[in-house]
Amino acid sequence: MSGNLRRLTRCAVLTALALALSAAEGLVPLTVLFPLPGLRLGLANLVTVYALCRLSGREALLILLARCLLGAVVGGNLTALAFSLTGGLLALGVTALLLRSRWLSLFGVSIAGAAAHNAGQVLAAAAVLGTAAPLVYLPALLLCSLVTGAVTGGASILLVHRVPDLSRPP
Repeated sequence: MSGNLRRLTRCAVLTALALALSAAEGLVPLTVLFPLPGLRLGLANLVTVYALCRLSGREALLILLARCLLGAVVGGNLTALAFSLTGGLLALGVTALLLRSRWLSLFGVSIAGAAAHNAGQVLAAAAVLGTAAPLVYLPALLLCSLVTGAVTGGASILLVHRVPDLSRPP
């Protein structure tokens, strides 16, 4: 298999995994514990972190863009695209920068990524609604980022250390 075809296949499989994780986390009623609109665990971000650690930033970006677009189309909610894309891109940028700095573990990087994702979504909500009212949710969402980021951080550590490097041919 050629390198380009291998890369495309790898990105397609990881995008499908991210979509499946996103759908699965919709079954976990996190809002029962934390009654905040739109709060999710962020399991699909595990794929983004894996791609950043084991593949490339370009591939992680392509997987994120495909996941957000396909998730909005399949879910029938194109308005959600603005929120997931803004949060996802901000989280990707923060995660990529912090992974390079090496002064935080993957656990801390995941918490920062979760906080960035929530901040991006709140900023998108403020832009879409044309009001600063959604900013009221930001402090509570940032607190929840400690929990959600810790869960995805722990899972990311296991994933990155135990799943083989997919960038190498078998």
